[in-house]
Amino acid sequence: MLFKKLCTCLLVRKYSPSQNLIQITRNIRNISWFKKSQNFGNYQVIKSLGHVVLEPRYVPSNIMKPPYINDVNAQIPNSAVPEIKSSTQIEFMRASCSLARRALKYAKELIKVGITTEEIDKSVYEFIVSQGAYPSPLHYKGFPKSICTSVNNVVCHGIPDDRPLMDGDIINVDVTVYLNGFHGDVSETFLVGDVDEQGRELVDITKVCLDEAVAICHPGRPYKHIGAVIDTCARKHGFRVVPAFTGHGIGSYFHGAPDIYHFRNHFPGQMETGQTFTIEPAIAQGSHQCIILEDGWTAITSDGSRAAQFEQTVLITEDGVEVLTL
Repeated sequence: MLFKKLCTCLLVRKYSPSQNLIQITRNIRNISWFKKSQNFGNYQVIKSLGHVVLEPRYVPSNIMKPPYINDVNAQIPNSAVPEIKSSTQIEFMRASCSLARRALKYAKELIKVGITTEEIDKSVYEFIVSQGAYPSPLHYKGFPKSICTSVNNVVCHGIPDDRPLMDGDIINVDVTVYLNGFHGDVSETFLVGDVDEQGRELVDITKVCLDEAVAICHPGRPYKHIGAVIDTCARKHGFRVVPAFTGHGIGSYFHGAPDIYHFRNHFPGQMETGQTFTIEPAIAQGSHQCIILEDGWTAITSDGSRAAQFEQTVLITEDGVEVLTL
């Protein structure tokens, strides 16, 4: 059986494997429905998993490692109340987020037709370790690699493998680093070679959705306004928000309160000075539904349409917002 289960409007933090999702328990036994029902452009649809090289990755003993490496239960803070960072914590966050941005920039320079996502992962891993940091995804809830690489119709959580990038692909690279006890998280979707007009528009509009959401952040602003802005922007251009994945609070923990929903919603809560969280909308050309493949991680659109994602880690300041991952 190629595909596991169908996800609809599910609210899932990043890096939650399929066994932890609340899913519709409907097995997919026939993939004829997967054929593109619309003209989403010229690209290769990802239908199956590539070969993942599972070689050990050595992280020097002098590099601080996140608690979940030794304790699977030490992943999310006990408190559901968003943390207000101290000035010292904020400085640590600035450092980790700055490194995450540099690692993403390094990854971007590697992207070209013919390179495999496994090769990109290995190089970025080596870069992060060389900077005295730990690649946060590595061994988080069993995730086997140091970054996520999501190509074309893969929405997110793509595991780097042996598939070479092709002319016309789009690829999201999601980087998180753990430096001196704090995580910094950022991602972008990049063009590979000559991408068609539909693909370029999807990537451009996804970036606009993120930028418009960041721009409204301010103390006292309800979190739900983020989703309203993103949803409005995506629909205006004929795209859909994939609601299954949320932004999240971040700090000494990888994921915590608040949950940031990227679609129109009525969930309570508001931004306060000193909070840090990610905003990371995933936008699809077609269906908002997604499927988790048999690796328990890779999420693909249910209709084969492409999806793009951009992410920033932000700090709510006294007079607005600071993007820590610029």
